[in-house]
Amino acid sequence: MTELNRLTATEAARQIAAGNITSEQLVRACLDRIAARDGEVRAWVHCDPDAAIAQARAIDRAGATGMLAGVPVAFKDVIDTADMPSQYNSPIYSGHRPRTDAACAALVRNTGGVVLGKTVTTEFASRVPGPTRNPHNLAHTPGGSSSGSAAAVADFMAPLAFGTQTGGSTIRPAAYCGIVGYKPSFGTINRAGLKALAESLDTIGALARGVEDCALLVHAVSARVMPDFGAAPLHAPRIGLCRTSRWGDASPDTQALIESTAAVLSRKGAAVREIDLPRDFDRLYEEQMLIMNFEAARGLAWERFTHPELLSDHLRQTLAAAAAMPREKYDEAMRHAHACRQVITELLADLDALLTPSAPGEAPAGIESTGSSLFNRNWTLLGVPCVTIPAGRGMDGLPLGVQFVGAYDEDERVLLCAEWARRTLA
Repeated sequence: MTELNRLTATEAARQIAAGNITSEQLVRACLDRIAARDGEVRAWVHCDPDAAIAQARAIDRAGATGMLAGVPVAFKDVIDTADMPSQYNSPIYSGHRPRTDAACAALVRNTGGVVLGKTVTTEFASRVPGPTRNPHNLAHTPGGSSSGSAAAVADFMAPLAFGTQTGGSTIRPAAYCGIVGYKPSFGTINRAGLKALAESLDTIGALARGVEDCALLVHAVSARVMPDFGAAPLHAPRIGLCRTSRWGDASPDTQALIESTAAVLSRKGAAVREIDLPRDFDRLYEEQMLIMNFEAARGLAWERFTHPELLSDHLRQTLAAAAAMPREKYDEAMRHAHACRQVITELLADLDALLTPSAPGEAPAGIESTGSSLFNRNWTLLGVPCVTIPAGRGMDGLPLGVQFVGAYDEDERVLLCAEWARRTLA
């Protein structure tokens, strides 16, 4: 029999709704895994077993209803929760207790989910990492900034977790940890109660061990259409192989994986053709960083002015430089991004998704860095939906992912494409 903490969220919700298992049993199984493993993985910044069990018991007594039906969910610690600390991995907010839930936390509770705890984030979901390690090899980073969320799901401590992405903070850690990550179209999940970093980029996303699970979590809190995954094997997708202008920055095993994946999917019936992005799309990589830093310097103005000594050196220096940046540079970057959004919509008009790298390669050794967001920044700036699925291992034995990117607001198509590919590659 499958250990309960290893059930997919979709299956767990079915089992609880059918009365075959209880929410309390599932939550206890996850808590047991956390107790056994988190001393090494260090995915959690706050988890109160008694409080989690109390939530589960209340759901069981009332009769598990709602889309999440007693399933536990982990929350990245830049998302506010009224009944537990929200500290954003900053000493400025040590012990901080918000008065209200973030919108997505309130919606999880309302749809029957259990708020299991808070997972480690980098400082304000920026660059400086926390203590989390990759469960596949503790000497390597899990990626970031959704470090704890990705590690907790990959290590079977939780079936579902929320991450956020401003550069590559959902897709990259999912790929590094060998799970599924879904960054929805910009604005899909309401951001009330999210500690903002860059308001035109911040996107709440989902991490899970299956595409359907990611879609379920996003559906539960956004009402975005739940794809018919039962029909996924019947419709071979139309895929654009998109190496991007930064193909040379991908590791040899990542390049080989993308090429072989395209070949396999083509043999299995997908209509695959190569897609080259316009030359000026290369500017998006640097423009995403410029926009993010410009907005962060203002979004974190109170912290910068009031407690500069409690910011990391890296963040303090980055914000100071961005605060001095001429507004004209930011405005030009925003205008260019807007123009590129129109072009990418046209390029994807007769495609279900682009196939492209999720990350440059395997998770780097060490936890001093969370790795490069290079293969995510452009898509985040464009606001389009992205899904990464695990697709093999690199030369060091760590997971590699492949990323599917769709047109804005065409999340259903890219999710079905990713699921078709996952089943085809399995």
